[in-house]
This record gives sequence, structure tokens and C-alpha cells, in this order.
Amino acid sequence: MFTKHVSKELSAYCQGELGSDDSRRVAEHILGCRRCRKDLEEIKLGIQFAERITHAPAPASLWREIESLLDQQSIPQRRLSRRRSWVSWRNAGLAAAAVIVTVIVVVSWYAIHSQDAPWEVVRLAGNPTINSDRIGDEGSLGVGEWLNTDASSRAQVKVANIGEVEVEPNSRLRLVKTQINEHRVELARGSMQARIWAPPKLFFVNTPSAVAVDHGCAYTLDVDDAGATMLHVTMGWVALVLGGRESMVPTGGRCDTRPEIGPGTPYFDDASEALKKALAKLDFEAGAEEALSIVLAQSRPLDTLTLWHLLPRLTRPQRERVYDRMVLLIAPPAGVTREGVINLDETMLDIWREQLKPVWQRDDPAIWKKLLGSVGN
Repeated sequence: MFTKHVSKELSAYCQGELGSDDSRRVAEHILGCRRCRKDLEEIKLGIQFAERITHAPAPASLWREIESLLDQQSIPQRRLSRRRSWVSWRNAGLAAAAVIVTVIVVVSWYAIHSQDAPWEVVRLAGNPTINSDRIGDEGSLGVGEWLNTDASSRAQVKVANIGEVEVEPNSRLRLVKTQINEHRVELARGSMQARIWAPPKLFFVNTPSAVAVDHGCAYTLDVDDAGATMLHVTMGWVALVLGGRESMVPTGGRCDTRPEIGPGTPYFDDASEALKKALAKLDFEAGAEEALSIVLAQSRPLDTLTLWHLLPRLTRPQRERVYDRMVLLIAPPAGVTREGVINLDETMLDIWREQLKPVWQRDDPAIWKKLLGSVGN
């Protein structure tokens, strides 16, 4: 149970006004505190609202009324007493208007000035370029600009105040958007390693075949020349999304994607080679029945991650086979029925997933603290 929340520091955290130590402390707290995560979501919602406001000057008449009200403060009290009733009501209205205008101006200023700030780039090896210009030891990456590395170049990018990305050789990375409620890059090709110490759904990576949605974690993304992407998660969770297709990948998990198909089915590093090969065929090639038989035969309790994700992607007869294998590995919780799962009842699927998550998760809080503590050292 938390004895000290960080709600009062969340605005400064969002604006990047905290030092590195305080930023890590707040980020670590948010990861484990539902109340502060909720407060952060409310701040982000306010920013989104401000971004949708049409920025226009307040009517001159309103400012004249406010100035007039301020001037009246110097008039002797006896002159005001004769108009006390009228002024009190007018004061209340003007004061409320002044507060509204002030709030809109302040929030809008933060929304405007906190977005699109360039990210810091540090050269790690070789001669990385931003667009076509070489950087020295340090540089900056603006929205719309490309960071390029050749076969002998590497670079590190600071992701606002929420993490860092290492860009490996032969890679091409573009900064798409950077705002309080969303930081987004595009990895067109090559490899990147990300370490993000922020709440879920703040950092996104566009690839040719899916979008990686960070849930507070460390991971590697590889994109080949054909646009196929491979995700490997070393800490936390990452979602791969394309259209209505989503794969949630935990620590120690991998997931492959293909252009126009999207994310395949996640699997663990230590799954059998036979399962991995059959799963690739099941996801992206023909011969589903034979491949499914191999996946089912090779599955361990840990591989219910793979089986659970397969359920909505298969035909009804195939789902029946998957369900029957899953219940032999780990029995479903109360309220989850065979018919409901086979009919893809969302509530039942969610309940079963929550029961299975402790099996899938390999996170150790001590490792999280080590990860967060190593940032900036």
C-alpha cells in the first residue's frame, strides 16, 4: 500500500520539468499505483482537450470589462456601496470569465509548448545522420526528421523524458510525434532497442506491418527490407496492433508480423523449435490443420499464451481443439465455459486471460528497479 502518492508532481512530470532522479522515482511509482495512473490519465485528457481548442484572442470587450473591474478596486468603498448589489453580481460573472480565460490560456500554452520539442541524439559509433547531415557527438531529432545509420553507425535517442532508444546499424528511424500524451516514431527498417519507464500507451513505434504499443518495458524491434517485423520483449509488455488484430507480448516473448497481415501469434523464447516453425506456418502460410496439430502437441502450460491468442483467429472446429488442449494444461476459472470460449465470449476470454497472466509473466520487481535505476547512469 502506498503511503505517499505523486499526484502533485504529475504535471511537472508530464512537462519534463523533473530531474532525472525524480522522473524515475515518479515513473516507478506510477507503474505500481492505480490511483496515480488514473490522475495521470486525467492530466493527459486535459491536454487532449486543450489541443482541440481553437486558439483565438479573447474578445476585446471581455478584456475591457476585466480591466474596468480591476480599476474599480481603487475607488473608495463609499462609492462602491451604492452599487454593491449590481457590482457583486457583475464581479462574480467577470471573475468567473477571467478564471475560464486564464485556465484556457495556461493549459493551451502548455499543450502548445510541450509538443514537438526535438529529441536529443547521441552518437554511439560511426557517422549517423539526421536527414542527410552528419551529427557530431550530439544532435537533435525534430518531428518529421529521419535518423539514419549505416553499417558502422549507432546512435542513442532520448525519448522526451520517458525513456531511450538505441538505433542499431543499417537503420532508419523517423520522429512522427512528441506530445505529453503521445510519443511516436517510425522504424522503416533496421533494428532498435527501447527502454521506456512510463505508464502504458505513451510510446508507439510504427512499422510497415504493425504498430508496437509500449506498456512500460524494454524490447527490441527488427524490420527487414520486406517490411516484416520481429518483436522481442525483455521486460514488461508490448502490444502489436494492426486494424482489429492485436498480440500482447510479455517478458521473454516474441512475435513476428507481416505486411498486410499484421501481427502473428506470440510465443516464448524457450518454446520448442517444432512449435515455432508450425506457428509461423499457421500464421502466414497454408497447411493450417497439420501446423495446428504440431502446435497443440508441443504446447506446455506456459504456451497457453500462444493458444489463448489463437482462439479468435481460427475456425470453430479449430477453436474446439485449442480449448480442449488448454483445459488439459490449465483448467479455466469458474464462470468460463467451453461453449462461451468457443463462441468467443469476450468476458470469458478476458477472465481466463487474467487467470493465465501470472503464468505468462516473468517480471521481477527487483529487475524493474534495476532497469529504472540504470537509466541515465
